[in-house]
Amino acid sequence: MKYAWVIDVDIKGFFDNISHGIMLGLLGMHTKEKWVLMYVERWLKAGVEQEDGSIAARQKGTPQGGVISPLLANLYLHHAFDKWMDASNPQCPFERYADDIVIHCSSREEAEKVLKQLEGRMQEYMLTLHPEKTKIVYCKDYKRNGGYANESFTFLSYTFQPRTVQTKAGRLLVMFLPAISNAAKSSIRAAIKEILVKQRSTQTLQGSAARLNPKIRGWVNYYGKYARHKALNVFCYLNDLIRGWIKNTYKLYRKNKVYKKYRAIQEAEPALFYHWQLGLKA
Repeated sequence: MKYAWVIDVDIKGFFDNISHGIMLGLLGMHTKEKWVLMYVERWLKAGVEQEDGSIAARQKGTPQGGVISPLLANLYLHHAFDKWMDASNPQCPFERYADDIVIHCSSREEAEKVLKQLEGRMQEYMLTLHPEKTKIVYCKDYKRNGGYANESFTFLSYTFQPRTVQTKAGRLLVMFLPAISNAAKSSIRAAIKEILVKQRSTQTLQGSAARLNPKIRGWVNYYGKYARHKALNVFCYLNDLIRGWIKNTYKLYRKNKVYKKYRAIQEAEPALFYHWQLGLKA
């Protein structure tokens, strides 16, 4: 709302390119425990088994999914980015979650200057900004009627972009607002499809609901924070799968009979699926 420009930062292959030497030096600034330093060094440099059974030495990087990788990555960027930004560009607030970074700037010129500085800073830590994914974004809204090549960015699976909203007075305004990203929608649909397979008549709706409901609650709680209706609309896909399962399981080939059975199930068990409890039954 306050800053018209954003730098959407993407570090190319961040976890794969962390320098072991720099990492161990930074770790030494936070602990003098020899056993900690020894085990972290062993873990960082442990070889990687190949498909043919051979062991390839690892010269850099920390494995994604490793239990300590997020901690080490956070420590690395705390020094490479956080402290540097506070010292060199205190006028530019930022958000960082692991290697996902958004920097706010007052002008395009400032954004270009900070981005240039950041490129040099990352090189000092053996890192490179992704040339296509790192971009400067103009946060366009009804007060900012200019234009720019990039007018949206995605952060933590929320896409921020100009969106038309209606005020309480009925006026339509363009605001720069977040909503669930298309990638997140696709991910949710894929996760649902893995659990509820409409061709698998041996599974039960009750069993599918038991597996899906905790996930649905999590998705709704996270993605429903902003533009809730856009997040909830994803579950119309789940209703389509449920009707497909009904069609295949009960051998119902007429659409009206499928919907009749679907409504009968909802009447008998209205709280079976969590999204039904939210009113998403169509």
